[in-house]
Parts: sequence; C-alpha cells; structure tokens
Amino acid sequence: MANKLIGRNFIPPDMEAKVRGQARYTEDMHVDGMLHCKLLTSPMPHARVRRIDAAKALAMPGVVAILTADDVPSFNPPQAPILSNEPLYIGAPILAVAAVDELTAVAAIEAIKLDLEPLPFVLDPLESLRPGGPDARRDGNVGNLAVPVQTIKWKERDFAGLAQGRLPMGTPAKSWSYGDLDAGFRDAKFIVEESFVTGGVAHHCLETRSALAYWQNGKCILYGSTQGHTFEMPILAGFIGIDVDDLVFVAEFCGGGFGSKAVAYTLMAIPAHMARKTNRPVMMRVSRDQEYAAAARSGLQTYLKMGFRADGRITAVDLYVVQDEGPFDAFIDFIHCGEAVSAMYQPLAMRWQGIPVFTNSPPRTPFRGPGTNSMAAMVDPHLDRAAKALGIDRLAIRRINAPDGINGTNGKINGDRQPMSSAFLKEALEQGAALFKWDERIKRNGQRRGSKITAIGVGQAYHGCGYNGYDGLVRITPDGKLHVHTGVGNLGTYSYASTSRAAAEVLNCSWENTIIERGDSRRGLPWNLTQDSSNTSFTMARTNYAAATDAKQKLCEIAAATLGGKAADYDLGQERVFLRRDASRGLSFAQAAQRAIEMGGRYSGYEVPSDIHTITKSAVAKVAGTGLVGVSRDELPLPEVVPTFACTFVEIELDAETGAVEIIDIVCVSDCGVVMHPKGLEVQLKSASVQGIGTGRLEHHVFDARLGIPMHASILDSKPPSFLDVPVNMETGAVNKADPRNPVGTKGMGEPPMGSSSGALVSAIQEALGGVSFNRLPVTTDMIINALAKRPPAHTPLQVNCV
Repeated sequence: MANKLIGRNFIPPDMEAKVRGQARYTEDMHVDGMLHCKLLTSPMPHARVRRIDAAKALAMPGVVAILTADDVPSFNPPQAPILSNEPLYIGAPILAVAAVDELTAVAAIEAIKLDLEPLPFVLDPLESLRPGGPDARRDGNVGNLAVPVQTIKWKERDFAGLAQGRLPMGTPAKSWSYGDLDAGFRDAKFIVEESFVTGGVAHHCLETRSALAYWQNGKCILYGSTQGHTFEMPILAGFIGIDVDDLVFVAEFCGGGFGSKAVAYTLMAIPAHMARKTNRPVMMRVSRDQEYAAAARSGLQTYLKMGFRADGRITAVDLYVVQDEGPFDAFIDFIHCGEAVSAMYQPLAMRWQGIPVFTNSPPRTPFRGPGTNSMAAMVDPHLDRAAKALGIDRLAIRRINAPDGINGTNGKINGDRQPMSSAFLKEALEQGAALFKWDERIKRNGQRRGSKITAIGVGQAYHGCGYNGYDGLVRITPDGKLHVHTGVGNLGTYSYASTSRAAAEVLNCSWENTIIERGDSRRGLPWNLTQDSSNTSFTMARTNYAAATDAKQKLCEIAAATLGGKAADYDLGQERVFLRRDASRGLSFAQAAQRAIEMGGRYSGYEVPSDIHTITKSAVAKVAGTGLVGVSRDELPLPEVVPTFACTFVEIELDAETGAVEIIDIVCVSDCGVVMHPKGLEVQLKSASVQGIGTGRLEHHVFDARLGIPMHASILDSKPPSFLDVPVNMETGAVNKADPRNPVGTKGMGEPPMGSSSGALVSAIQEALGGVSFNRLPVTTDMIINALAKRPPAHTPLQVNCV
C-alpha cells in the first residue's frame, strides 16, 4: 500500500513559533525570585587551586551564595567534573556565584581572589607520547570512552621521521586488521603514503549552554539545551545526585548542538546545585567565550597508506590515527576513522591502529560525523592522485571501490567484516554526476580565465546511523486524537516530527488529527535515543512503528470484544476500526479510546510490557487511564550495521593572484533510504554542506603554544561560512531506496554531507593547483598563496593548533 504521509512535505508543529520568534529557549525562561549565576573559570591550561578568597564578593549587596567543587558531587576520572580544584583547560569552571542580577554576579566574580599553582600542560598529543613528555592529566595520558585511562609513552626512535612529516607510530591503544596487507601492497600498481592533520573545531552553537533550575516538592525542574531528551535524564539526574523520577526536564528547543549536546553535560547541573543551596530558582547564562571553551571537535594526526591495482581497485590500506582527546573522556573519532575507510572503499586488506591522547585543550565532543567526516576530506585527494596516476576517471575510481547491495551482499565494515544493511553509494554517485553534469564540467577542469582557474571536485562520506531496543509510546484519546509521545530532542532537523508520522501511517490516521507530545518530561515521554549521528530517522521511526503496531492490535481486539468476531477480522481506515467484510460495522477511534478506558488493564496503560525502560514505564503511568495506550520496545532484528552515505560534486574558481576560492556550484546526493520529509532532507544536505565548507576552508583551533591560550575564542576568529562563502544555488538529491531493516525504509542523512562536501572542496583546490597536496585541514588562503608562490608552508609537518 502506498504511503500517505511518508515521503511528503509537511509543516512541523513548531515551525511557526520559530519563524515568528515565539519559540522559547532556555534564556527566555523566567521564574519569580530567580537568582543569576555566573562562572569563574580557569585562566590557565592546567593548574591547582591553592586558595579561594571570596570574602569581598560575599560581602557585596545582592550576592547570595558561592558554589565550589566541595559543594558538588565528584566523579571517577576521566569524567568531566562539575566544578574543579584542578582545572585542566583554559575556561574550566572553578566556582559559581549567585546574585540577584547578572551585573552583581559578574562584579562578584571579579572580586574573588584566586591563587593558582601552574602545572605542566600539553597541547600536541605527540608531545605527550614522547619519552618523558608532559601529560595533560596526572592519572595517565591516554584514555577514551573505548580505552581505559593509562600511560603510554613511545620510544624515541618512533619519532625519527617526524621532522620529515611522517607520523610517529608507536604502541597503539586499539587496532584491528583483516586480509593480507603485505600482499595487497605488493600487488599494487600505485601507492599513496602520506601523513595528515585535521584541526580541532569549535561547534559554533548559537544557543550557549545556559540552564535554569529550581526545586519544587522534592523534584528538580531543569530547563536546558540538549539534542536529546529522555536519553539525557539518567545522566543529568546523576550529575544532580537524585533519582531520575525526581527530575523534571524541559528541553523544548535546542539552538544548535552538532553533537556537543548529544548527552547531558556537567554545566547543566550547576544551577540545580545552586538552587538547592539557596532554595531559590537559578538562571545560569553561559557567555560566548565560555561556550567556546566548553566543547570542540577532536583534532587528528594520521598516517594513511593506500595501494591501488591498475584497474583502480584498492588492494590495501594502512591507517594510524592519533586523536586529540582534550582533558576528559571524549568520543571515539579515531575508531570511526577506520570504520569509514573500510565502509566507503571496501579495501581488500586493511589495518587500522589508533590512540586517543589527553591534552589541555577544550573538552572534545562529537561533531557531525566525528572521525568519519575527517577521513572523507583526507582520502578524497588521495583517490584523485591515484586516478590520475592510473589514467582512470576520478568518478570512476570511486564507483569501482564503492559498496553496493543489501544485507551485506557487497559491502562489509571494520576488522570483523560486519555486513551492512544497505549500501547504494554507487547509485548516489551516478545520480550526483547526472545532476552536476560531470561529463560536461570535467572538460573545463583546469581551464584558466585571467587569474581564475576552474576546477572540479568530488567527495564522498559515510556514517553509521541506526539502533534498536528503544521504546515507542502512542495514545488515542476519547476525542479521537492520536498522540505520539517522543523523547527525541528538537535539534532543528524536524526529525522528531517526521519520525512521528510513521505512527500515523501505521494507524491510517490523518496528520491533522495527530498531536506530538514532546519537550517536557511531565508529558509522559518514552525512552528514546538522543538525536545525534544521523540515528533519529532510522531508530525513532522503528520505535513509533512498534508502538503504533501495538495500538493497532489493541484497536482490533477492542472492536472484536465489542462487536464480535476475531481481531484479525478488523482493519483501520479514516480513523475507524472496522470489520473487513462489512465496513459499516466498526468503531471510531474516539469510541475505541473510550472502550479502552472502560476495559482498563493493558488497553489503557495500567499494565505495561515487562521489557520497556523504567523511564517509559513512568511515562505510561502519567497517561494511564486517558485513552487507548500503545507501547512497545523496538525488538525488530538488526543484525547488520546501518550505513548512510553521501556524495558531493563541486565546481570552484581559484584566483591565482589572491588565493581566494569561489564556489560556483554544489550538488549533494544522499543514500538515506526512503525519504521521509523531502524539504527536511534538502535543508539537511545544504546545511551540512555549508559546515563542510567551514571545516574544509575556514575553521580550526589556534593556541599560543607557550601559554596555552586560545586565539580563536570568537565567531570572528573562528569564522564559520557566511552567505558570501557559499554558492547561491545548491542542488540536492537522494537515491530513495528502502533500507530493509527499517519498516518504513528510512535511515540517516545528516552526517556524511559535511564530509563529502569538505572532501570535494579540497579535491577541487588540489586540482586547481595542479595536484598540490596540503595534507591538512582547513586549507586556508595563506596556504594556497604559499603554494602558488612555491614557498614552504608557515607550519611544520604535523604541527597542530597553528595559523
């Protein structure tokens, strides 16, 4: 049966509020009698607090309280603390002050005398790996969500080739391999072997990490900015030191996260602790400088060796990744690097090794395609070099190595060779080439008009995008309305709404008669995955499908109990449950909901499945007895990795006199399964492409190597792309083939376009310069000018955090 809702455009329920400026973010909230909280942060990259003199501040009129590390829970390292007496980066919160207004709180912060003992610090991961090198932490220099904290020091001989630009490769923290690597390189006709640097990047969230909290009847009511909702609650409750049932979390809107707000962060707990201490509501507004210090994308130092057969097939890949971990347990970017290469290029043999190293730089959090997008911009220029050396078209070499098929028939991933549920990258490349008119445009690659050089680039990227095991919850009330309860965050992609349409589709319910319950845990929200890593579309479509399927079965059972016959004799349509052989006999949704209340038990939420999450059980308890309740855990099978792919084609003009790069055209095509919301897809592909331009050309960390001071702590200093940096028109498309592991066929879309766009852009710049390889991101204008003038670069090989 054809979908009535899936694949069609619609206006999400909160769009009007955003367009009209009526959407209320955390800083828009106000509670009578609330105090204002400000942070005192570390001016040093690593230090020990010897003494805090707050007497003058506390004596100021309007100052109510001070909160220090001694007043809040401590956590096992390397978990980030709430407040710290040993700050590990510039901007680390040491204490907070609450006052009757913000100006008084700021004045109090300035009045506090802080005695700090400077400690050794490190900004370059390779320096910490040297024998006797400085460590960012005192409990070990290596650690990650996937690697226990430990000390690893390499041998001095491992660094022998560093000056010549070869990445040192000592003992890794993790590794895997498959196939015969040596044979793969022996069989290669052409080999690329390079070291590469990708810079750390600030997230540029327009809404900072502000939070508001107060206590009422033993519960903490907290307003915050997060990408998820119910997924954040157990973590956030742990930060506050309460049971999750004693937390009311309100997160209706999120003004940007890009991965950095994918899970609850410790800053959010500060106003909750201050509110408990003062017995008053507390608003904490985080400044732009503090936001820059709070989160960043991990920088990477990598070694990549790729072997190619004469026909362009990749025979072997050797990849080593050193990840800048920041001071705490960061995300697994270095692991995703190996995953991405194995998925996108299907090498016949591969070895991946990696190590995450602590530094005294901002905390590192996931940033749109962590690791996977970094690899895209790294590998695409190498593919172009191989294609040129082998006399193969640059598009053809990508198609030769692309995965293709369903259920792993021609595409596996990682060292254990896991199958992928679906891979239509070849189709995406073909569609993109047609939209871009590749055969026509490639003819003008390298043409010069005055000082302007035209160049064409193509890039591709991957990200994993799906889970199961989360819960769905829907409700039909006696007014006949369908309520879809969702614990997904509202990051701005509107996927919380498009995935809710899966429930309406199953129940054959009109969208106009559907209400989405979200944003406030008091509304009864189920246990859902956070909105990150392109996982929402695949994962939450499945949970809503599962809950709606349960509701459909209950509707049929209620009709059978009321009108006679068996549940299998009934079907749904036009918001009725009716007898298949006689559609005139049936119940409206409103009548069925009223009967569910009368029948009670599992029909109205008083009995729930034993396997659903405790948060979902609490959510059902809040709505029990209000109508027909459909609730279920998504237990549909998921034996494969669910991948999403994207490819980007770009045409640029590079000015050989100024080094300026103008992007003439961008085409981006996604392998995202069935398209749920065409307009939403278009916006996601375009916005991700813009971010790819930023990481490819503009944004990166800069630190003073001697003092550890960040030199990038503003939007101006770490400039994201503006309208002047992107083409007027950007074209998008989708393969629109169903993924077999999703009941509506959808999977992710938001991550890979960022990597494919940066890869295509760097590829085009390399083409314009006649094959010059920079082996680092971003490719800034001064780098281009130096290349044009045949001058050496301003940085040394593998140098990080530099201009």
